[in-house]
Amino acid sequence: MTKKLEISAGQVPEIGPDQFALLEKLTNAIAVSGDEHEVRQIVLEEVKLLADDVQVDALGNVLVTKFGRGEGRVRVMLASHMDEIGLMIVQKNDDGQFEFERVGGIDERQLPGKAVLVGREHLPGVIGAKPIHMTTTSEREQKIEVSSLRIDLGPEIGDQVKPGDWATFATRFGILGPSIRAKALDDRLGVATLIELLKHAPENIDLLLAFTVQEEVGLRGARVAAYRFDPDMAIAVDSTPANDLPNWDSEVENARYNTKLDGGPAIYVMDGATIGDQRLVNLLTGVGDANAIPYQIRQPGSGGTDAGMIHQVRAGVPSVSVSVPSRYIHFAAGIARIDDWANTLKLLHTALSQVTPELLAVERRA
Repeated sequence: MTKKLEISAGQVPEIGPDQFALLEKLTNAIAVSGDEHEVRQIVLEEVKLLADDVQVDALGNVLVTKFGRGEGRVRVMLASHMDEIGLMIVQKNDDGQFEFERVGGIDERQLPGKAVLVGREHLPGVIGAKPIHMTTTSEREQKIEVSSLRIDLGPEIGDQVKPGDWATFATRFGILGPSIRAKALDDRLGVATLIELLKHAPENIDLLLAFTVQEEVGLRGARVAAYRFDPDMAIAVDSTPANDLPNWDSEVENARYNTKLDGGPAIYVMDGATIGDQRLVNLLTGVGDANAIPYQIRQPGSGGTDAGMIHQVRAGVPSVSVSVPSRYIHFAAGIARIDDWANTLKLLHTALSQVTPELLAVERRA
C-alpha cells in the first residue's frame, strides 16, 4: 500500500526551487486542447501521495479530493485548466510541409517564423512564410492568412507526422531576474498553484481540485468537473492578460490595462462569462487587506475562465476567479512576475483557511 504524503496544513506555501522545477516541467510539456495527456501525467504523479481520492473522468479532467476535519465543512472547488492554445496538423503537402489550423485563440500575425514542436515525440519544425524582402508592396499590406502558412518539418521527420497531430510553440522555460518566461503560463501557473495548495490543504474545508481540459475551446471540462463534484462554492485559478504596455500611438495613459504586472493576484468582479459572487470577492479582498497581501481588481471586460461554466452547473455554484497576471498570453512566450505568483498562492491559502458555512449563509447581493 502506498503511504500518503502529509504536509502541514497550517504552513503557508512559498515559491522556491521545487516550485520552479514543477512549473518548468509543466510549461515545457505539450498539452494542446484535446490532448492534455502530458500535463495530466505530471499532475497525477504530483497528487497521488497527497490526495484522499483521485479520479480521471471521461473527458480527461483530473479530479482530486482532500477531505478536511470537523463538522459542517464547505465543499470548495478550485479549477485550473491543463490545456494550452496550439495548432493541429490537417493536411500533408510535398517535402515535409503541413497545413494546419489553430486550436484556441491565436493571432495569426505572430505565427510566421516561429519554431514549433509537433506530436507526442516533440518533433521540431518551423512555421514558414515568404521572406519580407521577397514580398510585393500589396502583399506586405495584407494580413498573412493561416491557410497560406505551412509547418515545415522536412521530408524525413515529416514522415512521422499525420493529420490530427497537435503542435505548439517550442519556447522553453526560463527565469529572467524577477520574471518567469515560458509558453502556456495560461494556465500552468494555475495548475502549479493548485498542486501547492493540495500540499498545504486547509483542514476547515473539503478541497476539491479540478485540473480541467479544453478550457481554451469553450470551458468544456469545467462543466463536467463541476457536475461531478457538486461543490458549495468555486474559485477558478487562471492567468489573465497583463495589458499594461503604454499606448505607443497616443499621449493618453493606458487606462484599459486589464491587469498589471507587480500588482499581485487579479480578483475578478466581472468578465465576459461570469459576475463574481460578491461574498467571495469580499472574502478575498478582506483577506488581502488584513494580511498585507497585494491584489488588484481585474478590469471588467471580455474573456473568461472556468468559472464561467462552473457557476451555471446544477442549481448554481457561487464562483469567483483569481488569476496571476501575465504579459503576451496566447503568444509564443509569456512573462509573469514571481512575486505575483507567490502572492496569489498566499492569498488563496489564507482565504481558504477562513471559509466557513456562515460565508455562504449571507444573502448574495450581486
